[in-house]
Amino acid sequence: MRVGTPCPQPSNPPTFKMSTYPHWILEAVKKNKAGLHEEPSLDTRGDLADARLHTVCDEALCPNKGRCFSSGEATFLILGDVCTRTCRFCAVSKKTPLPPDPDEPRRVRELSRKWGLKYVVFTSPTRDDLPDGGAAHFAETVRQIRNLDPYIKTEPLIPDLNGNPDALLHILSPGPHVLAHNIETVPSLYGKVRQGADYKRSLRLLKTAKQRRPDILTKSGLMLGLGESEKEVENTLRDLLEHGCDLLTLGQYLAPSKAHLPVERYAAPEEFSAWEKKALELGFKAALCGPLVRSSYRAAELYQKARCRTGS
Repeated sequence: MRVGTPCPQPSNPPTFKMSTYPHWILEAVKKNKAGLHEEPSLDTRGDLADARLHTVCDEALCPNKGRCFSSGEATFLILGDVCTRTCRFCAVSKKTPLPPDPDEPRRVRELSRKWGLKYVVFTSPTRDDLPDGGAAHFAETVRQIRNLDPYIKTEPLIPDLNGNPDALLHILSPGPHVLAHNIETVPSLYGKVRQGADYKRSLRLLKTAKQRRPDILTKSGLMLGLGESEKEVENTLRDLLEHGCDLLTLGQYLAPSKAHLPVERYAAPEEFSAWEKKALELGFKAALCGPLVRSSYRAAELYQKARCRTGS
């Protein structure tokens, strides 16, 4: 199933040092990268370039890009490819962003039509330069896709909007099926990992979304390998649940370059399996945990699991 998004690969991007990976990551990343040379992957890239759309797959150096592109999948990055914050785990460019492109939501819609998408995931850099954090652009993108086909599922993965509840309600108003916002890491690491972000603000966003639109599933994700303890991870999962989070993704942090935070520890696949089981026991409606799991990875499958689990 095609999922949804954007653009030409940035010139001279930083690259992961494959030799530093444990074998379970090394083997998976090599296999995924091989998919970049297959014809379906080239077609996906060509469509994105023609549509002048960006993908988080490219800009964030996602290790699953080859696998997803070769399957005709991607995650749209709207509102440009420049972030106004300086999180030390992220490869997205930090410069002065351009104004939003008012035609971008339409182009997302048209590429969704061309690809025959049934589940569309899109995200953005943080845009603290915009009064609404980009909420109007998110809402219009949902609206454009819903106008194309009301049965297409939409999942906006949003920044924290600087805690603006009106901006959040703007995004919720056209009725996305999932509202995602990543907590990213445990609260003790926010000062080191997520400058400009606020743990409690992110929790309030998820809680407000669930209170205002209980019909919309809420989703969040975090990374292992930044120096967190097992107890801190469990406490963070409990915090998410207490603030109305329905769906969880959990993956391994991989440093995009030497300029980014180093990896403190690689968690084995068995540890991720244990966390997935734990998340379901704690009360999440669905969870996906694994070394290469990312926010939008197998998003349609996770959504369907939650619906089946709740009988809705």
